[in-house]
Amino acid sequence: MQTLRAENLHRTYGEKVLFDNLNFIINEHDRIGLIGVNGSGKTSLLDTLAGVSNDQTGVIDTPKEYSIGYLTQKPALDENLTVMDAVFSGDQPVFKTIRRYEAALAAYGAHPEDPKALQRYLDAEAQMNEEDAWTAESDVKTILTQLKITDLSQSIKTMSGGQIKRVGLAQVLIQSPDLLLLDEPTNHLDFDSIAWLQQYLSAYKGALLVVTHDRYFLDQVANQIWELDFGKLYQYPGNYQDYVQEKAERVNQEAVADRKQQRLYQQELAWMKAGAQARSTKQQARINRFNDLEDNVGTRQVQHNVAISLGQQRLGKKVIELKEASLDLGGHHILNDFSDLIQAGERIGISGDNGAGKSSLLNVIAQRLPLDSGTVSIGETVKMAYYTQQIEPIPEDKRMINYLSEVGQTVTDKDGNAVSVTDLLEQFLFPRFMHGTLIRKLSGGEKRRLYLLKLLMEQPNVLLLDEPTNDLDIGTLTVLEDYISQFAGTVITVSHDRYFLDKVADRLLIFNGNAQIDRYSGRFSTYLNDRLKADKAQPTEKKAPKTVAKETPDKPKKKVKLTYAEQKEWEGIEGVIDGLEDQKSQVKDAMNANGANYDKLADLQQQLDQLDQQLDDKMARWEYLSEYAD
Repeated sequence: MQTLRAENLHRTYGEKVLFDNLNFIINEHDRIGLIGVNGSGKTSLLDTLAGVSNDQTGVIDTPKEYSIGYLTQKPALDENLTVMDAVFSGDQPVFKTIRRYEAALAAYGAHPEDPKALQRYLDAEAQMNEEDAWTAESDVKTILTQLKITDLSQSIKTMSGGQIKRVGLAQVLIQSPDLLLLDEPTNHLDFDSIAWLQQYLSAYKGALLVVTHDRYFLDQVANQIWELDFGKLYQYPGNYQDYVQEKAERVNQEAVADRKQQRLYQQELAWMKAGAQARSTKQQARINRFNDLEDNVGTRQVQHNVAISLGQQRLGKKVIELKEASLDLGGHHILNDFSDLIQAGERIGISGDNGAGKSSLLNVIAQRLPLDSGTVSIGETVKMAYYTQQIEPIPEDKRMINYLSEVGQTVTDKDGNAVSVTDLLEQFLFPRFMHGTLIRKLSGGEKRRLYLLKLLMEQPNVLLLDEPTNDLDIGTLTVLEDYISQFAGTVITVSHDRYFLDKVADRLLIFNGNAQIDRYSGRFSTYLNDRLKADKAQPTEKKAPKTVAKETPDKPKKKVKLTYAEQKEWEGIEGVIDGLEDQKSQVKDAMNANGANYDKLADLQQQLDQLDQQLDDKMARWEYLSEYAD
């Protein structure tokens, strides 16, 4: 059995201990998910195992022919090479064998009369046979195709960072090493490629150690979860769901554990117990909501004290409206006569093909990118915060607490209570001893987390998030999800993270390229399941899921104003909507008060569903009437 053994690994970064005398074994078929907050040392541990860094003390022992493949967050590929040449430029034995054969073949072709050239060619051919390297090229093409890299002659220097990451992933996978180290492999992958990678790694013969924020991915791939926490390594058998349960128990048992974190892990456990299969069917949606109530009865009120619950300006009914919006970028159609009304309190998830324009839509909404035609209007009460993929420059020589104090020494929560910057930092997983740390000493992920906290401190009522899971650790995502669950404003999120979208979005815009955008009401996992069923039913034709949200009825071409009856309806419709929202609040209060009465809860849930449907109908009617109102 091929085994890696580590003894007494110790490494520091400045005054910070990344890992403290770690001891572990990685066996041949281990599937290990490595997690921990940003800056805890996950990437440093991978660097150490791969031999990229020698700043540590301790011993790493492996068999003589033990091979390690390492996908870094930013693969170092020669920008002057083509995709195929870049993949085969690695130092691994199979690549060396292929390059040796190609050189010997070229030399023999130029000098067929030279017996030495012939012998070198025969030796290289024998080595190709011995290592079964003949299929490498076709295997690489297959992997690249699955990762949505189709132009194999494209130069690396013309590719985006996400495309380069996928080329690097292909280079590592084709090596088939004894130990595969993957640092955030699902970043920049769409859901089709993630599904393929899950299947590929499930059948992988060697060992796997992966750092990822994708909790569904961990659930499907990992059979162990390792957590780095303040220099210590905690090992949990099983997948992410098993880890959540055992972590919750460990945190509860430790007297030094923070009560806020206990509640977050308990809430996470309640979510996971619903089960991935239950979340994949439409029929189960009502049961999911009921289970959420059942799991949280008696704890909801204390959770409000745990989460970041900041105050915000009241948000009017009109938030964002796009009318007949069209946009082309770089010869690609992004939006074509696209219209949508985004309302107060909505949770919208945006996903789909890479390069199809998801981030461009956020830039349009944030008014950073002008439309070619059409309009985007922003409500007067909107106070927007935009978490972009490229954050604003952060002053490296400032200390964390001073950087946040630029927003204010304190902020108010939704009950009007003052919350100090120190408390907010702790709630966002920055322990008190770090608050005076210079920003330049933080990891890239820690800087992203600090920037996100600064945005939330500005107390927006509309939150735009562009791929937040690419840079934030699981612990921070859990805090952010909890914040969003209690956020009274509107949230629009671009993401490929299925778990995150399931928790924060209930309406979806799916970008399929060429300005083709599907609308869907429901959870992201349900959308994927419906799409898979549709593809199986009609594999030659892409079919929209049956539960695609209904569009507002087409308006008559010659209609220019409201009829008398419609004008009267328009004048009273906002009052009707307010009344329905008040009824919803009353039903929710009744549900909280009847947590142990399951029969009563079922009746109340039915009332809530009916009110939701009535609100949807009235809002659709409001949108239609507003087109012709004076």
